Amino acid sequence: MAVPVAAPQLSPVQRGVTFYHDVMAEMRKVTWPDMPQVRQLSIGVISLSLFIGGVIWLMDLFLQSVLVRWIPALFGG
Repeated sequence: MAVPVAAPQLSPVQRGVTFYHDVMAEMRKVTWPDMPQVRQLSIGVISLSLFIGGVIWLMDLFLQSVLVRWIPALFGG
């Protein structure tokens, strides 16, 4: 049976400093994109968002014409 070993208790300031150093060590491992990659991906996200917005707009127009105009006209409204 394994007995858990208690970690030494650190003060809040020591824990904060340790956390900061751990974060900085991990951030040094990150591969950051260069400017052309950022530009290309930003254009892709913006264009995809505009496309999806256009599709939703067209669906809204179609459903509005069906639900507001055609269905009431069928039932004499």
